[in-house]
Amino acid sequence: MTNNTFSFLLTLLAGISTIIGYFIIYIKKKNYQKIITRSLSFAAGVMICTSITDLIPEAIKLFSKDMKALGIISLCFLGIIFGIVISMIIDYYIPDDYNNENKNLYRVGILSMIAIILHNIPEGIITFIAAKNNRVLGLSLALAIAMHNIPEGITISIPIYYSTKNKKLAFIYTLISALSEPLGALIAYIILDRIMTDLILGIILSMVAGVMLNISFKTLLPNVKKYNDRNNVILFIILGFLFMCLKFLF
Repeated sequence: MTNNTFSFLLTLLAGISTIIGYFIIYIKKKNYQKIITRSLSFAAGVMICTSITDLIPEAIKLFSKDMKALGIISLCFLGIIFGIVISMIIDYYIPDDYNNENKNLYRVGILSMIAIILHNIPEGIITFIAAKNNRVLGLSLALAIAMHNIPEGITISIPIYYSTKNKKLAFIYTLISALSEPLGALIAYIILDRIMTDLILGIILSMVAGVMLNISFKTLLPNVKKYNDRNNVILFIILGFLFMCLKFLF
């Protein structure tokens, strides 16, 4: 098997793991609000942890190769702010086709899908390039990515399903997110392997961090507050955070 084929298959498998999170919608619970509260709180923990322990440090590391401290901090900050603005613009244009509660959940699902796609594409690029140069490193990276893609699938499927009551639609949206990982690998193979720089990748990662932080604090957490389940909200945010910290074992 060639390095390109191995790298692409590894990235595809890491992306497809997102779909595992979709199957949580088949858990039968009479009180669906508990599923929503705990899933969205867990998702917020995942996104916050990913942003502050993965995306931002990686962006800083990439910037530090060519810049000094002030430039690194400024560019990272501007990237985060730009990501927040992009998230707010997307939020503004999401259609309001549902009643108020379902509309909010639907918005959470769509925003989460967009944020995760933006996150998965550079992940796919990084995994493809890493695996192409070092198969062991690529395998370790793909395993860590697959582990945190599972709760990302939950982040999309739960709000989409409970706002539309449509399992097929929840699956399609989760699948689209999953396929964005191998899309990143394809982009890396066709284009970016030649033109991608540390600066460009760092900007992308800091922007994605801004998108995820905005979704967590402006969309996910405000939506779970109204269910008056504060203890579980805090617990599942911590669990989401701890789950993502498991990647440091790989």
